[in-house]
Amino acid sequence: IRIARCFEATRQRCCRLEQDGRRAREQLARVEAERAALEVKLKHARNQVEVEMKKRHRAEAELEKQERKLQLVLELLMREPWGNEALSGEQCSVLSALAGRRLGAALVSVRRSSAVDESCQSLLSHSDISYDRTEDDVVRS
Repeated sequence: IRIARCFEATRQRCCRLEQDGRRAREQLARVEAERAALEVKLKHARNQVEVEMKKRHRAEAELEKQERKLQLVLELLMREPWGNEALSGEQCSVLSALAGRRLGAALVSVRRSSAVDESCQSLLSHSDISYDRTEDDVVRS
């Protein structure tokens, strides 16, 4: 009877361990599926950040290009004799004020964007976004 009880206790323990193992495998499968979904989201987020950074750099380059063109036009208007004759004194002062304000606004916007870059450097830097798969290899081993 003692041997039968021991066998029954062992059988019940084996059943519990099988159920625990089954639950653990199911949980592992759920967690792996969630991890895979999060990896996909991370990949999309990285791609979106990269696209937005490229758009921003293109827009900033275009802004600088347009500012240079405007500055050259204003300088040309201010320096050319026909420009001074064609423009009244008031128009010249407005143009020079506009040139000063444009340059000042450009400097302020550059300072503002660099302040954002500095404060968000760790969030937006491509080097910080990179994902090292060697850690996965170590964890899965």
